[in-house]
This record gives sequence, structure tokens and C-alpha cells, in this order.
Amino acid sequence: MKETHYGKIISQEIGDVVGNLDQEQLSALVEAILAAKRVFVCGAGRSLLMIRAFAMRLMHMGVEAYVVGETVTPAIANGDLLIAGSGSGQTRGTLATVQATAARGARTAVITAHGNSGIAEACDLVVVVPLPVTDEAGSSSPQPRGSLFEQSLLVVGDVLVIRLMKRMGATNEQMLARHTNLE
Repeated sequence: MKETHYGKIISQEIGDVVGNLDQEQLSALVEAILAAKRVFVCGAGRSLLMIRAFAMRLMHMGVEAYVVGETVTPAIANGDLLIAGSGSGQTRGTLATVQATAARGARTAVITAHGNSGIAEACDLVVVVPLPVTDEAGSSSPQPRGSLFEQSLLVVGDVLVIRLMKRMGATNEQMLARHTNLE
């Protein structure tokens, strides 16, 4: 019996999604990050794990970045930016965080698979992760449901980081100097 090469399937799926990102949406988010005093990120479940990785990369570049819910996260304020990660765009806790952020005068953005969702409608900026359209039976992908969004969210974060590195003149050496050294 021949085994299916799932790695090729997964990498092709991610490449197809990320290759179809709206470059103007990405540019708008890069500009918002550069204009922000501080950047906060939020999400739930596995989306939170991916967006946390993005916050770490921002910190490596010298951007003051925080993860909502951590004990050392300060109060958000006018001039700050919140970036939410939500595949469905409907997660109640994430929506509540976006709404609370807007009420405090900070800008809001979401990276989501659903550009017409509640969270997207509540945000100032939206980056849509263009997942393949599926029918009621679901996707033809062998991956567990939600995996393609989360993988793509991680890659979108890296795409944003590369764009920011170029704009900020940040080098890998500078970023490495900010990497933890307590391990």
C-alpha cells in the first residue's frame, strides 16, 4: 500500500491560500503597525497560539507587543493597535475584546477567513485569509477542520514580519539580539 504524501498536500494548500492574499489589506495592516504606539494581539484556541507567535516576532523587531490576557499586559489606549486572529470571525470572547478596544479609542484589526463576520465588521482593518470555498460536506483536504486557517495565520504573520523588517530596516542579527537568552 502506498502512503499519501500529506506534507506535499498541506504545503500546497498553504501556498494556494497565502498566494492569494490581498496585498492591499496586508499593506494597510503594516502601515497600522508602524503607526501604532503599541501592538496587542488576541484570539482563542489554536488561533491564539498562532497570533502569539506573531507577537513574539514583533517583539524581536523592537515593536512593543503584548498578548491580551497575559499578566504583564498593560491597559490599551488611544494610539495602540489590537490585532485579532479568528478563523470564524465569530468567537464571542474575541469579539468582546475588539469591542472593548474600540471603546477605549485604540484601532482594531482582524486576520480572518470570514471578511463579512461580526468581528470583521467591528474592526477598522481586515485581512482575509482566502480559504477554499467548501460545501456542506466540508473540504476535500485531508487536514482536520480549522488547520488550514491556523497554518495560514502563522504564515501571514511571517509575511507581515518580512514586510515590516524591510520597512524598519531590521536585520536578522538585530532580531536575534532580542531573542530570549534565558533558556
